[in-house]
Amino acid sequence: MAFPTQRLRRTRRTSRLRDLVRETRLSPDDFIYPMFVTAGEDVRNPIKSMPGVFQLSINHAVAEAKRVHELGIPGVLLFGIPAEKDEAATGAYDPEGIVQLAIRAIKDAVPELIIVGDVCLCEYTANGHCGVVDGNSGEILNDVSLELIARTATSQAEAGADIVAPSDMMDGRVAAIRADLDREGFENTPIMSYAAKYASAFYGPFRDAAESAPQFGDRRSYQMDPANAREAMRETKLDVEEGADFIIAKPALPYLDIVRRTRESVDLPIAAYNVSGEYSMIKAASQNGWLDEEKAVLEALTGIKRAGADIIISYHAPDVAGWLSE
Repeated sequence: MAFPTQRLRRTRRTSRLRDLVRETRLSPDDFIYPMFVTAGEDVRNPIKSMPGVFQLSINHAVAEAKRVHELGIPGVLLFGIPAEKDEAATGAYDPEGIVQLAIRAIKDAVPELIIVGDVCLCEYTANGHCGVVDGNSGEILNDVSLELIARTATSQAEAGADIVAPSDMMDGRVAAIRADLDREGFENTPIMSYAAKYASAFYGPFRDAAESAPQFGDRRSYQMDPANAREAMRETKLDVEEGADFIIAKPALPYLDIVRRTRESVDLPIAAYNVSGEYSMIKAASQNGWLDEEKAVLEALTGIKRAGADIIISYHAPDVAGWLSE
């Protein structure tokens, strides 16, 4: 006796019948779109390693946010590129910093759009590291960094961010942020924690876009070993205990097992970050005629959702929203 899916292979109505029994569906509602906001006036710099993605001054970021909202995408994730950097990452928590200004401008223009502020120091430190570096030893000063990271999150909440998303991977950052937010009256601001963020080769194009490549060393001392899975579950458990409201696994495609294990172990919304290298690989292959871009993107992102992600953070989001509406 044939199973229903086997019978579907034998009918002329295969496409519509397959749709009827499809287990995993993509929707524009599934996505958050990352954007790079830069200082300056009327700036729209193309990012060579990320075709179709730009560094945007605030006026262009507002226009892009409006477009994203009209496509049905519920939220954006903001990264900032300041005019100046220093060892104390001052621009990260400055009330007049680039992300804080962008949050206010986008909220004024598109109040319904969810704004997620990336909370990290790497875009703002002169050395490109995610925490404060000891000038003598070159080590990351975890506890000193926590104070600045918490200040950054609170400054974004004050500017109007709906969610703050610490991506630094310092120990104890979720608890520090939660305490600072609560102390300043932002008890209802959720934390979307990069709980399982791996030291990945797939971040290269992002570092071009955010101008955040480390000036010395690397980030393996505070980002996770790609070989470890149980460690990701420990890190996730700690972030949940410290007060995280969402959990992010990053990257997505090489770590679908982590997405699945996180889904099975955590009763919180799970986001998977389809990172810059994943985006750029498909873009490059499609531009060379090696892949059908639409089919490859939809297959890859369906796989991320099938693995258990509730939310997909992806540079493909506007294209996908357009394809799904056709």
